[in-house]
Amino acid sequence: MDRMLYIAADGARQIQTAQAVNANNLANASTTGFKAQFEAMRALPVYGPGHASRVYTQSETTGVDYNPGSLMATGKNLDIAINGKGWIAVQAPDGGEAYTRAGDLRVSATGILETGAGHPVMGDGGPISIPDAQELEIAADGTVSVLPVGQALSTIAVVGRIKLINPPDGDLVIGNDGLLRTQDGSNAIADANVRVASGMLESSNVNTIEALTTMIHLARQFETQVKLMKTAEEADAASTKLMSIS
Repeated sequence: MDRMLYIAADGARQIQTAQAVNANNLANASTTGFKAQFEAMRALPVYGPGHASRVYTQSETTGVDYNPGSLMATGKNLDIAINGKGWIAVQAPDGGEAYTRAGDLRVSATGILETGAGHPVMGDGGPISIPDAQELEIAADGTVSVLPVGQALSTIAVVGRIKLINPPDGDLVIGNDGLLRTQDGSNAIADANVRVASGMLESSNVNTIEALTTMIHLARQFETQVKLMKTAEEADAASTKLMSIS
């Protein structure tokens, strides 16, 4: 059977992979602090006997769009947004350290400061624990202060400082859970120059119009690959019929 069938089938499979990445971007268009992923196709020659007339594709996730999303004012003390470059350190589900721009913070039932997705926010010595308090404030440098229950306004207590980092963009990779980690798996060093804005949230940086256009484009490419597979099937059937005449 002509290699065209296998090449077209592989092309359709790679397009499905690209479509999955694009669909994930579109699904997170309203997710706080979400960063869109880039997907690209790479042409690779088919090696073997005969002329080099066949090329197949390889879908690859080439990186993350680090451009910031727009800032939205919420007025909530626990909402923060990175002002410029930087990331918030959180504890990943596997217990390791990971990074996010999602600043929709809350205090869990056990008193742990966490993101809206449930990831504990890391401080200097681990997840930040919040005692019972009347008020809670987060300063521009990530310092978390509380007014203990029943205390005067003059008894503000510092309970921790959010770990903020700012490594080079190329040093971070995104995982299946949407969190970023360093390429070598080590913990990034805190950067005292990173600043946050309280009462603000950063929106997703996904361009919905571009994502929808890409979805349509990929769907048409998939249809083309299916047509090529059908053409290969018809050509094979015609060849078989000719061979059977003898």
